Amino acid sequence: MKLVKKIRNFSLIILLTGFALSLSSLFNGCDENTVNPPVSSVARTTITHASPNAPNVDILIGNNVIASNVAYPSTLPYTELNTGNNRIRIRATGTSNYLLDDTLFFEENKSYSVFAVDSVSKISALFLTDNLTVPGNTYSSVRFVNLSPNSPALDVAITGKSVVFPFYSFKQSSNFRPVNADTVTLEVRLAGTSTPIYTRDNVIFENGKIYTIFSRGFIGNTNIPLGVSIIKHN
Repeated sequence: MKLVKKIRNFSLIILLTGFALSLSSLFNGCDENTVNPPVSSVARTTITHASPNAPNVDILIGNNVIASNVAYPSTLPYTELNTGNNRIRIRATGTSNYLLDDTLFFEENKSYSVFAVDSVSKISALFLTDNLTVPGNTYSSVRFVNLSPNSPALDVAITGKSVVFPFYSFKQSSNFRPVNADTVTLEVRLAGTSTPIYTRDNVIFENGKIYTIFSRGFIGNTNIPLGVSIIKHN
């Protein structure tokens, strides 16, 4: 009888020990489960068809077509994408002919602009980080990018005021900078000169808004002439 009692007591000890270990494992598991799951990291980008003599295009991020039959000089709204390397491809609409195939690195919680630039035979991606800090009252935040393939360095001025963006060569871009909110006439000039080679009237810069101005087209080309496009970021 004593042997049976000892066996029972030993079995009870083993059972209680196992139960205690199970509770420990359970509570440890609960601690781990209370950690919030990671939030998927994302970036976002606009993509602009800025190749003057390229046809309408389809735009892909990875294998996903995000826009079809995009005409020059259109800009897509911001698209969210995973951080890290992303393959950006642009093909002539209706074909499998990729005009641009580039892999770009996107950081978490940042915004970017991708421009397909230059003549169609030399098309490439211009990749810029967007500073979307909202400007103070009475100001807009404005950036200039020279995307006219055959242009020399350009100045951009506001009629009646000083040059805002001086001496930008092809593919060069300014930082975003404060500009008084107003309705203005923009002048594009050959750098260092005072005579406009292109003007755009009734350009509205609103309080607290963020813009990219880009020159486009070819100087001296009547079919695809020099012009200016404006992207509103917010």
